[in-house]
Amino acid sequence: MDSAPGEPPPPGVSISLVTADTPPPAPAAPPSRYESQKCRDWNTFLQYLRNHKPPLTLARCSGAHIIEFLKYLDQFGKTKVHVIGCPYFGYPNPRSPCTCPLKQAWGSLDALIGRLRAAYEENGGRPESNPFGARAVRIYLREVREGQAKARGIPYEKKKRKRNIKVPATSLISDGGEVSTPLATVSTIITGESDDGGGGGGGRVHGVNVVSTIATTTPSSVVGAATTV
Repeated sequence: MDSAPGEPPPPGVSISLVTADTPPPAPAAPPSRYESQKCRDWNTFLQYLRNHKPPLTLARCSGAHIIEFLKYLDQFGKTKVHVIGCPYFGYPNPRSPCTCPLKQAWGSLDALIGRLRAAYEENGGRPESNPFGARAVRIYLREVREGQAKARGIPYEKKKRKRNIKVPATSLISDGGEVSTPLATVSTIITGESDDGGGGGGGRVHGVNVVSTIATTTPSSVVGAATTV
């Protein structure tokens, strides 16, 4: 029986009031593209484990099983990888089709392992036993990268890293003399490829190769522009 207006509700009945000023609940934000892809990759890997012969559980997975999974994915690849003996081995733009196999590109496999490594730990796995971070997996990915670079004629180049190095000012020489400050910061672009200094102000600073240097000082001024290390 409904209560009359102004009367308290029967025992055990609660009434929630919703006023016009109450904002509606905010809708849940959709997952990012990365999160959606990571979820799909994780489900794909779990399906692979269920279909594995002999049966394989996540707890028993090792780096060898992860490499086996990556090789299994090659059948769905779209990157032409020329084999030794193919006339287009080492050519980035072959003039005609060939019968070399299609495989997963190294960049795709590397990104996949990164997502699965994160998903493993998000689903209760321990970082120290993460099979996606095993040394054997890293070695395999490096071999795939180098092999595909040779087969496709696309050299792999290390990314240059910018690093600030503090060196004594007396080691910075300008056209007008030494730098007149006790400490200078040298912004360097380091490659680690060559042992000798090349043109354009190249050289070595504390055992690293410097492609270019820019000297900045605080608070003293620099006499001239520092051009050589």
